[in-house]
Amino acid sequence: MPWPDLRPLRILVIRYRFIGDTVLAIPTLRNLREAFPNAIIDVLSEPISGDTLAHCPYKNDLLYYGPRLKGERKRQAKFPTGALGAARFLRARGYDRCYILRRSFSSAILPLLAGIPHRVGFATDGRGWLLNRSAPYPDKHEVECFLDVLRADGIPITSTRNENWTDPATDARVDARLADNGRFRVFVCAKSVFDLKDWAPERFAEVLMWLLREQNCEVHFCDSPGNAGYYAQILAGVPAELQAHCHDWSRDLSIREAGSLMRRMQLCLGIDTGFIHIAASFHVPVVGLYGPLEPWRWHPWDTKHTIVRPADVSGPRPLLRVTVAEVQAALEPYLPKS
Repeated sequence: MPWPDLRPLRILVIRYRFIGDTVLAIPTLRNLREAFPNAIIDVLSEPISGDTLAHCPYKNDLLYYGPRLKGERKRQAKFPTGALGAARFLRARGYDRCYILRRSFSSAILPLLAGIPHRVGFATDGRGWLLNRSAPYPDKHEVECFLDVLRADGIPITSTRNENWTDPATDARVDARLADNGRFRVFVCAKSVFDLKDWAPERFAEVLMWLLREQNCEVHFCDSPGNAGYYAQILAGVPAELQAHCHDWSRDLSIREAGSLMRRMQLCLGIDTGFIHIAASFHVPVVGLYGPLEPWRWHPWDTKHTIVRPADVSGPRPLLRVTVAEVQAALEPYLPKS
């Protein structure tokens, strides 16, 4: 008679690429932890997007996988950057189950190569034969689709609420710098990695002037330093005397630290990008400007929000059909009444 296997169940969750999608996986991680309180639950993600889960208590290890890294960044990486290297790395960790929250073919073949015996994910891209159990990918919010992966494996869903966490040391650093001047704090995220999602910088400048001058707001940014030029274009349209109430944290806070700033905000204005999902995870109200992607699948989860979207989303820059007045009208209900 063989000896019983007394080691804890080892579970891998695959959710790499895109900040917003990674944040939207938090309810899935919580329900998985509730179902398996004693299991080892690791998350395979990418640098930057994975950092949004740095303080998540429902995981054990956060593993980085860099399939899109190139050149010097790839050579300097201290984690697997190719499928075979990642498969060998994962095989050595001896996982029993894998829940795949991506829809690509490559994300389903990776756990097969890693020898993970039980694999559950979406039945998309002709990859159903790579899975033991599969979930459809219907027309509903991404959070619910992720939870369907657990449902496909018979795991009960006890809550769909959103949440997030911060580091106390970073909280203290942010608090020390935040001006306590009684002005209403608005976080603005204006740039996407996809230009087709962007609005116009001069229109953002008009909205900022209105927020600063007429609504007595304090505006905060925290984005990739690579987007500094775009925010400089916005600020170029804001008078110098008002720029004192605009604060750019992009070079001071990493993505894993940005939550400490976000949780202090009273409103978030942004295009359809990962930062509005970070804001939503701290239950900050969001006014989101949406272009080509469907808001019913990607809207901010579990927080008050208003979506501004043109009726016609065709063409390369559909958000350019949205006016400054429309954005101001969407913001007004969230602003303090004078």
